[in-house]
Amino acid sequence: MRRLHHFVLSPFCRKVRLVLGEKKLGFEPISEIPWERSRELVALNPSAQVPVMIEENGVVIADSNAIAEYLEEVHPEPPLMPALPAERAEVRRLVAFFDQLIFAEVTAPLLRERILKRFGWGCAEDAAPDPAAIRAALDALRKHLSYMGDLTEKRGWLAGALSLADFAAAAHLSCIDYLGDVDWDGAPRVRDWYARIKSRPCFRPLLVDHLPGVQPPRHYTNLDF
Repeated sequence: MRRLHHFVLSPFCRKVRLVLGEKKLGFEPISEIPWERSRELVALNPSAQVPVMIEENGVVIADSNAIAEYLEEVHPEPPLMPALPAERAEVRRLVAFFDQLIFAEVTAPLLRERILKRFGWGCAEDAAPDPAAIRAALDALRKHLSYMGDLTEKRGWLAGALSLADFAAAAHLSCIDYLGDVDWDGAPRVRDWYARIKSRPCFRPLLVDHLPGVQPPRHYTNLDF
């Protein structure tokens, strides 16, 4: 069986897990703490970054977008990339928007302040959360949720049809929601979109997979909020 080295609150790993689930592809999850740089992980990917997927034939693929597009090529049903080049370009733009800008401005700071510092992962063990960094991340999140709301109002799904863009966005929001940092009442259009994608069977494993010692808010597993 294919294997996936992942970290439970990595949005990049969650994106790959959603793609695998949507395409009904089985895999063995192997939990990693990337900052511990396990020998097996470094052997597979010298950067010690997750996700890393090992196919049944031994092919090793690192990087979430490389894995997602590989799976799209090898297992094209159901399609998560549109047929037209311009439409595929829009999906890729949105994936980059979430994986680069929202990760840098929102997901990474919140995970660092609320999780990594708590466990001393990649941070000084006595590092305290920075309230200013948390406020800045939440301010950026409100701005990005407004943009997402506009997209969902005009298009239904973020790029028109359900695509990799939706799974990239949902992967980030699911991590942020695990921390209790999404003001869903202030973003009703995004909440409706998220409820639709959260209700898909591929999402269920994410909702029951918890980080030991950190419990999500009560609404986290509620499909209709």
